[in-house]
Amino acid sequence: MKIAIGNDHAGTEYKNAIVRYLETNGHEVENFGTNTNESVDYPDFIHPVAEKVENEEVDFGIIICGSGNGASMTANKHQKVRSALCWTKEITQLAREHNDANILSIPARFTSIPQAVGMVDTFLTTGFEGGRHQRRVDKIACS
Repeated sequence: MKIAIGNDHAGTEYKNAIVRYLETNGHEVENFGTNTNESVDYPDFIHPVAEKVENEEVDFGIIICGSGNGASMTANKHQKVRSALCWTKEITQLAREHNDANILSIPARFTSIPQAVGMVDTFLTTGFEGGRHQRRVDKIACS
């Protein structure tokens, strides 16, 4: 799979661990995140990920900021993006199964790196159930 990843300063260590995991498992990664812990503005690193997902140039996106909220809000401004803020594997699984989430937003200040890597694994290996959920997903977009 091809994955786009973006992060702000709160997510640099998380991003590095996730990229290692993804590449070790044969995924191609496009890194749009910062590589330092110096303060940056998360939208600058999240919009490029959302654009890649929106334009179907990657299979999925992963975004990381302190709370995960700002990153997810930014990504969800893009049409065709369904970014889900997740902090457990169970929520991650439901985001894929029921909401067909195509971007995983991780709150670095509220999860550990092993938890985050586990959520990435769950996100990439869980399919969308369709059925009654498709009807609901079809109603998400405003256009």
